[in-house]
Amino acid sequence: MPSPRHPSAFCPVARATLSFALALLPVLAGAASAQSKPPAYDTVVRNGTIYDGSGAAATRGDVAIKGDRIVYVGPHAPHRGRTEINVHGKAIAPGFINMLAHPEVSLLADGRALSDLRQGVTLEVMGEGSMGPLNERMKEEARRDQADIKFDVDWTTLGDYMQKLEKRGIAPNVASFVSAATVRDYVLGEDDVTPDAAQLAQMKALVSQAMEEGALGITTMLIYNPATYAKTPELIELAKESGRCGGMYIAHMRSEGARLLEAVDETVEIARASGAPAEIYHLKAGGAANWGKLDAVIGKVEAARRAGIRITANMYTYTAGATGLDAAMPPWVQEGGLDKWVERLKDPAIRSRVAADMVEPAPSWENLMKAAGPKGTLLLAFKTKALKPLTGKTLDEVAQMRGISPQEAAMQLIVEDHSRIEVAYFLMSEDNVRREVALPWVSFGSDAEAPAPEGVFLESSTHPRAYGNFTRVLAKYVRDEKVLPLAEAVRKLTSFPAHTLSLSERGLLRVGYFADVVVFDPATVQDHATYDQPHQLSTGVEQVWINGVQALKDSQPTRASSGRFLRGRAVRTASGGGCKASSADWTWTP
Repeated sequence: MPSPRHPSAFCPVARATLSFALALLPVLAGAASAQSKPPAYDTVVRNGTIYDGSGAAATRGDVAIKGDRIVYVGPHAPHRGRTEINVHGKAIAPGFINMLAHPEVSLLADGRALSDLRQGVTLEVMGEGSMGPLNERMKEEARRDQADIKFDVDWTTLGDYMQKLEKRGIAPNVASFVSAATVRDYVLGEDDVTPDAAQLAQMKALVSQAMEEGALGITTMLIYNPATYAKTPELIELAKESGRCGGMYIAHMRSEGARLLEAVDETVEIARASGAPAEIYHLKAGGAANWGKLDAVIGKVEAARRAGIRITANMYTYTAGATGLDAAMPPWVQEGGLDKWVERLKDPAIRSRVAADMVEPAPSWENLMKAAGPKGTLLLAFKTKALKPLTGKTLDEVAQMRGISPQEAAMQLIVEDHSRIEVAYFLMSEDNVRREVALPWVSFGSDAEAPAPEGVFLESSTHPRAYGNFTRVLAKYVRDEKVLPLAEAVRKLTSFPAHTLSLSERGLLRVGYFADVVVFDPATVQDHATYDQPHQLSTGVEQVWINGVQALKDSQPTRASSGRFLRGRAVRTASGGGCKASSADWTWTP
């Protein structure tokens, strides 16, 4: 009888098991070897629904990140990542672009840009009123006019300011236009004057310098002092200089109400004459009497596009705008700047004249309070602590409290606060907002700072668009009202504005592109901010990577310094001869 220790003593089942184990050894060895290799990716976002930003139908799959780039987009990433996140049932999209952002000051207080980060914003595009160039007078005014947030004005050029943001550490990417209003103030001050040839040449040189430092183009805000004093030929010359440097012209138009159609014509003409692309800031028809003009506005823009003039627009998704009481008073009383404006308003005779202008049936200037009415003018922010209890009241309520007219109340408040005072004006039709959201040539911008519901930001109110503009697109207009498909909404939030700005390797989930990536839940994404309670973060955006660095993890900010200063296309020549790019370099299709 064989020894029990001899292999032939094992039963057939045991022998088969041993044979299988021996055969499996090479496979296990290979697997172990594979596991011992370092991960091929830094991060893999697995099993999501991919909206790549192109507007194409979504696909199921993975997105892999290595360093600051996307290295795989497809059905199943073949290698491991150091970090792997299963996002089954969630959407994966490129980072959202805020085409009109005002976090210039808020980022100096809080680099997280939390209100926007929680909405998936990875790029803040600034510059309606740019942070440079500044001369010593402008620096002193910037220090004096600070409100809740205090900061040191230790920069001179726009490039200096943008680099300051990048160096201090911020979550979002940032980019900026240079403002024609800032350039005008630098050279001409705040008076109603026309530049002579030498002054215009100096203004153009400042535009060129800003472009070489990284500006995306030139912008203006034509209802405000001192920008309103600029005539069309001046703007064309500055837009030409921007276009020569590869930049575009983007404008808060001269009117969004009574002279809206004429303002669109001016914008189209500046684009045509300069050869540079143009964009309309916060597209709207303000005031009930002007709501019916939207058809004509759309017609004018689309006719220009068919004619080869490169023109686009952006918008915020609310029926109220937000600005200051300066948009309720005639330009003549504001000439020379804030100090002169306040001093004039202390004169009873001047106040009487201003009050008459404020109720003029057909003013020659943009009067937003007339369009909104005192009951539709909501007070948001004051500098003076004694006036802060009025926050959240309408101008009509304050006028009744004081027993004076709304016009007199507005003037009193400006004198007492020594500021323009931030207000919201209820101007737009929801039906028009819904139509604009669906236009293929319209992107989205909050026109707001990027605060957090804490600390210094709670000392004043704000417009809900600061916390909800982008999630409102996905929740209200995509999911709830089905105004546009999700894939198209993502395109309008990502690749479309990136293309408009001529930003390379941004705005799409493509191999080789920068890893600005957002994960959100289409079923639950939601804005919560209201006019009564604006400091409420959006929900439903769960993960955000910016340049491959996770800035939002499980809906919480990581405080990583993930953001960069994204520069425009102008470059300085080796000989110092100025911009090399030109408007002819633009690639564009209507």
